[in-house]
Amino acid sequence: MAGRKEKIQPFHGCGIAIAILVGIVIGCVCTVLLPNDFFKSGSLKVASASCERVKMFKAEFAIISEKNAELSKQVSELTEKVRLAEQKTEIKAGPFGTVTGLQTNPTVVPDESVNPRLAKLLEKVAVNKEIIVVLANNNVKPMLEVQTASVKRVGIQNYLVIPLDDSIESFCRSNEVAYFKRDPDNAIDVVGKSGSGSAVSGLKFRVLREFLQLGYGVLLADVDLVFLQNPFGHLYRDSDVESMSDGHDNNTAYGFNDVFDDPSMTRSRTVYTTRIWVFNSGFFYLRPTLPSIELLDRVTDTLSKSGGWDQAVFNEHLFYPSHPGYIGLHASKRAMDIYEFMNSRVLFKTVRKNEELKKLKPVIVHMNYHSDKLERMQAAVEFYVNGKQDALDSFSDGS
Repeated sequence: MAGRKEKIQPFHGCGIAIAILVGIVIGCVCTVLLPNDFFKSGSLKVASASCERVKMFKAEFAIISEKNAELSKQVSELTEKVRLAEQKTEIKAGPFGTVTGLQTNPTVVPDESVNPRLAKLLEKVAVNKEIIVVLANNNVKPMLEVQTASVKRVGIQNYLVIPLDDSIESFCRSNEVAYFKRDPDNAIDVVGKSGSGSAVSGLKFRVLREFLQLGYGVLLADVDLVFLQNPFGHLYRDSDVESMSDGHDNNTAYGFNDVFDDPSMTRSRTVYTTRIWVFNSGFFYLRPTLPSIELLDRVTDTLSKSGGWDQAVFNEHLFYPSHPGYIGLHASKRAMDIYEFMNSRVLFKTVRKNEELKKLKPVIVHMNYHSDKLERMQAAVEFYVNGKQDALDSFSDGS
């Protein structure tokens, strides 16, 4: 019997140790899984926190669902617009006499990143996403004074000066004329501050690009013109480029057949040619389209590499057709009414000598043909604004 007890006692001690160990393990597990122990109050706190999380997730889900619905709506609308656009490109020719081609290119998507500072200014100054832009340095300050006075007289709000030196900036500030001072650029500033009229004229093609990229229609105006009406009420906006003409009558301004005669060709000595007098690069309107931006790029590139007169280069790129070695610019064009957007040749050679035409009030008068620009600008104001009937009489026809 004593021997049997010696065998049983060790086994009994091990069982007790194992039980204690199991109890400790279970206690640890419960401590990890249920940190608030087994009391009822702890369980209620866990349940309450879980409910709050569920409510928060439901609220976030509702917001995401609402945003998703809005995005789905926008996607549907864009899909429909794309579908309609695709339908418009699939056009069948209608009956004789009803077919017209599209001449208005779509506007570019505005990109404010090209010049955020200018974008903010244009939001305040522009009207209906359109702006008049004028470049000026101190050399033309007297003419700018006459022009800005005419702008205020007519009540044009969307007029913006690009001062090319400190003098013009000071003038604009003191006379409450909207202006935009460009970021420093040595290459441009040298031309702007000390350049001649022709150099500054060529500079404008480079400056205008950002306005178009921002999605604004731009009416470029030289300083040697007077505003007599608001020009935006007289634009058609059906072309990429809408420009005043250097022509002096309907034929020269809008186009005519000109016969070239070569007697050496005997029976085929006459050849009919089509001619038009150039568009004036001192007053033109550009819609914010890719062809308009391409025009500015081409003119800027040509002037920087080959030089030349900016107006000649402007017209070459507008009118030269594609031919071997050259791809023409595909931009739609409109010539402005020569009696509304009047050049000084029309005014001094024709209008002032015709009693009926003298009764017309032009939108602008541009002294592009004459060198005594300031005096003729002042005379135009006397005639059309102050009613002095002999204000134009003392000037010669030519410059």
